Amino acid sequence: MIGLRTHGIRIRRLRLHGADRGYDVDFRAPDDTPRPLSILAGAFSTGKTTILEFVDYCLGAGDHPRHPEITPKVKSATLEVELSGSPYLIERAVGEPSMFAYVRAGRLDEPGAAPRVRRPLRPAGHPESLSSLLLSHCKLQGVRLSHDVDDPLSFRDLMWLCFLPNERLDGKDLLFESVPMKHLKLRQVVDVVFDVHDDHTVEIGRRIRTVEADLAAARAAYRAAEQLVEEQHVGGRDDLEALHRSAKEELAACAQALADLDGRARAATGFAADLRERHHEAARAALLAANELRDRETQLQRMVPLRGSYADDVSKWTMLTEADRLFETAADVCASCQAPLAAADERCPACRFPVAPVDVSGELRSAKTRLAELTRYVEELEREIPRLRAAASRAQEAESRAAADVDAATAHAVTPLLAERDAIARRREEAAATLQRAVSGLRLVQSLERRATGILQMMDQVAADREELAAAGTQARRADRSAVVRRVGERYRAILAEFRYPKLADAYLAEDLTPYVRGEPYTAASSGGRTLIALAWQLAMFETAWESRSSHPGFLLLDSPQKNLGALGDLEDGQTIERIYRHIEDWLAGRGVGAQVVVADNAPPPTAADDVIVRYSRRADQPPYGLIDDDF
Repeated sequence: MIGLRTHGIRIRRLRLHGADRGYDVDFRAPDDTPRPLSILAGAFSTGKTTILEFVDYCLGAGDHPRHPEITPKVKSATLEVELSGSPYLIERAVGEPSMFAYVRAGRLDEPGAAPRVRRPLRPAGHPESLSSLLLSHCKLQGVRLSHDVDDPLSFRDLMWLCFLPNERLDGKDLLFESVPMKHLKLRQVVDVVFDVHDDHTVEIGRRIRTVEADLAAARAAYRAAEQLVEEQHVGGRDDLEALHRSAKEELAACAQALADLDGRARAATGFAADLRERHHEAARAALLAANELRDRETQLQRMVPLRGSYADDVSKWTMLTEADRLFETAADVCASCQAPLAAADERCPACRFPVAPVDVSGELRSAKTRLAELTRYVEELEREIPRLRAAASRAQEAESRAAADVDAATAHAVTPLLAERDAIARRREEAAATLQRAVSGLRLVQSLERRATGILQMMDQVAADREELAAAGTQARRADRSAVVRRVGERYRAILAEFRYPKLADAYLAEDLTPYVRGEPYTAASSGGRTLIALAWQLAMFETAWESRSSHPGFLLLDSPQKNLGALGDLEDGQTIERIYRHIEDWLAGRGVGAQVVVADNAPPPTAADDVIVRYSRRADQPPYGLIDDDF
């Protein structure tokens, strides 16, 4: 059943989007299902931990890795996940930490993708937040932690049981002991996951009411969408997918046919190369002749008005000279201010205006000289322009004859190709229209299928919740907290025994979940011992939760499980590492079927080679260099 077997979250693919390319990590098996165990192997500083951190970022973490090779290359990140068995894409911007995630149903590179829905990261308790969406697929939507009625459970709290980062492996803060409130909250998260938190039946009832309301709305939306699909007559998924494939194949065939046609056209018209060269030369000569004619005509248009201006100046200076000869030049008064003048005055005593007549003979000679030059230049232009006009006309006629020769020589070869090109263009337009129709139809059908899947999931969830409520109300099936701690503690001891923890004795979990070995808390162990204890504690929580079909998301991220182990090539440490991987592989193949583990490790043992999905070399001559494989 969906509500029981495929609830939770599985990681399928991660893509970091660059400016002109993507950087992909694929967690899928050959059958397109999430791999049970995925190992990211290779040298340090190649991006293994970065992959886990970007997965965490897409699931709502506050920040993303900021390594020098990341910030200039990566613009956004997309995580393809399965939510209760259905594929979804979660996208977040990279740079300044985004306050929103964009979620849409579908897969990467899938045609007819659904529209994106913007989901805020905070507040986590908002019904439209990313946290609420993820928790709803873990059967934990709307759960509130018991210590504060106003403190809703966040998916970020749940990630403490899903991601064991490097810094928690060998430290002394595995349970966040340095932050008392966080330490308390971790214990409450464990109680919620194992359904032993306070007011469990009240939470189940509230969850049932919420899901039933969502189910009624989803059924109404499904009926409306189904009616729309029927009215559009889009056909079934198989027919639309076949139509989509055939349309893409037809577009590819048209592109190839056009390329072949261009090659044939070049080959068929190659014999006319000499004619085309002659036409090119004729066109060039016609252009030069036209430019020269236009230049002379422009010069003539400018010189004629200028010549007229100088002719007017000559007329004025001539008139003034003749006036001086015809009229008496002596005067009794100043021509300027009418003041009395004496016979010997050369200037007016009042305004100092000259009394003697002005000699304009120099200006007259200069104006006549310039007028004569302009007249000769204009006459030259007038004589030259008819010749240039005739030459331009002859050049244009020569260019037209050359073009006609090219057309006549190539018409028999090009005309059939033009008809064929028109036919291919019509085929391409029809294929493009068909492709658009198929994409639109697929989008409608996929939307309908997603709605149907969502309804089935909600029905299964309601049924499972009702069964859980009935069991909680009729019998004491729900184990108390002490029994859960005891069961996880037994698995913790068994895992340490499988690891062959040295001198293993008196290993258990305290009521506050603190792991003990040899009767002492884990903080008393060596750094290598703390690594094994942290792994055993995290695996015990994960395995017990999965086997009891609790509300754990169903995946686990482990970073550097060899930390402080085998650093000096110790044989026993090497065998311990093999035992860690063997335990994970055996559990996933047995009681852990359906769960998912992702491990980032520098050098996993050869026995785990089949589970390595990528191995980074940090060497330019041995790809892949790293996650950002074009930065070295």
